[in-house]
Amino acid sequence: MSMINSFLRPLFDGLLYPFRGLHPLVGLTVVSLVAAIGILYVFKLTSNQDKLAAVKRKIHAGLFEIRLFNDNPRAILRAQLDILRHNLTYLRLAMVPLLWMIVPLVLVIAQLQFHYGYRGLDPGQSTLVKVELAAAAGRPQAILHAPAGVAVEAGPAWLPALNEVAWRIAAVEPGDYELDLEIGGESLSKSVRVSNDVVRRSPIRPSAAFADQLLYPAEPPLPRGSAVRAIHVVYPPGDAGIPGWESEWTWMIVFFVLSMVFAFALRKPLGVTF
Repeated sequence: MSMINSFLRPLFDGLLYPFRGLHPLVGLTVVSLVAAIGILYVFKLTSNQDKLAAVKRKIHAGLFEIRLFNDNPRAILRAQLDILRHNLTYLRLAMVPLLWMIVPLVLVIAQLQFHYGYRGLDPGQSTLVKVELAAAAGRPQAILHAPAGVAVEAGPAWLPALNEVAWRIAAVEPGDYELDLEIGGESLSKSVRVSNDVVRRSPIRPSAAFADQLLYPAEPPLPRGSAVRAIHVVYPPGDAGIPGWESEWTWMIVFFVLSMVFAFALRKPLGVTF
């Protein structure tokens, strides 16, 4: 997983670079259009288009039969059972392209999450850095070193109930920075971005576990066997450029809605049946 993420991070950074200084909806619209075209082509190439078209015709015929014989309960029941059977056939046929698409979609969404799911820190804004330990133990010796563009305001604070060490930091000036952490004999780092551009932000540097790397691909994982499970930098949630919709998942709603709109608009020009 680490190798895949190390390839995808610079790829998405490069693809989204032209939109970094623009309104978030501009980049999301373009990404949604490209995703819709990709989904349509994958669906077309991996599905049985003729059988899907035939099943859809049978479903429409069943609906027409219900309207035509609406005073015949036996005919209506037979048509409903036929529609149910054809719907199950449709789902079986559609499952094949969905299985082809699910892994690429998960990887794409995971990358986009860290470009559009969070807002950057503004100069003068404070936030928390939290170090989550892998195993319960006493308070560790921990020192956080910050570069000139970031100030350490308070900490370390030991939170035994959470098995965490925390600091409060403040952004001083725009830039990309690395925090250096010394804890329990280890030297680790954590990225911090002070910028309002649409760029990759990593709220969590995860462990080397597969699931953690899949969910948090924005930064290389911590070394295997580290006493630290994760390092968190708390970023404000994004709003995808829609005021009042601050949430880490707002962009995803916009992305799926736009992708579906583009997919329905382009299915006939691209000759896709679904």
